Amino acid sequence: MGMEIREINTIEGCRELEDLQMAVWGGGERTVMPDHLLITIQKNGGLLLGGYDETGRMVGFVMGFLGLTKKGKLKHCSHMAGVLPGLQNKNLGYQLKMAQRDFVLKQGLDLVTWTFDPLESRNARLNFHKLGVVCNTFMRNVYGEMADELNAGLPSDRFQVDWYIQAPWVAERAVGSWSANRLAGLLREETAVYSPLTYTGQLPTNGRFLVEIPASFQAVKQRDMGLARQWRSQFRLMFEDLFAAGYHATDLLFAGEQSFYLLEKKMEIGD
Repeated sequence: MGMEIREINTIEGCRELEDLQMAVWGGGERTVMPDHLLITIQKNGGLLLGGYDETGRMVGFVMGFLGLTKKGKLKHCSHMAGVLPGLQNKNLGYQLKMAQRDFVLKQGLDLVTWTFDPLESRNARLNFHKLGVVCNTFMRNVYGEMADELNAGLPSDRFQVDWYIQAPWVAERAVGSWSANRLAGLLREETAVYSPLTYTGQLPTNGRFLVEIPASFQAVKQRDMGLARQWRSQFRLMFEDLFAAGYHATDLLFAGEQSFYLLEKKMEIGD
């Protein structure tokens, strides 16, 4: 699908973005970032990008602002990105994130961070496999109880991912040279596969392994909220332990209806 991407720099554009937020996440006005805050971010070094279809309708967006790492280094904090329901899985999110990368590179920065629900396989595929983020930061219930339709009913546990936009593995993905068949090679090598649902506190001893997650966590929630809560709590325990032990999530690999995080130890990444 063709899409024109341009900056949102008017209050009218920000009001259109309010409507788009409600269409993407539901939950009503309380869950929406308001127009006056959006325009203030844009006017003070932040980024608001809208994606528009051939009729001029805003169908996607990405928003971020300047932040600091724990060591005081400037970074770009990407806070929201979304695409209208019905237009997802058409590469629009990827196009918006790559436009964000161009903007941040022009600012002279090399790191973009954001949070997302690590059990949402579709988002994980975009973030890890297509964009090249890495992660060793797990945050418990970071936003508290959320009222929007996608997040209601469960703690808002999140990965905070690091996108080193000048890193070679990110550049490989940007030009389309990253292998889409990496999972097949790992399975041929008999790479160990683990499930959070059976995690008992015994950490893997492998330097590299796979952790399976639901292909559609929203479908799990609709079928069995008790099972969804189990996934949330067990995933939390496992990944807090893995990150404390020095592992990084480096990819999200998939085959058919299965999705797997790739975990690796002793990653050499930036600050």
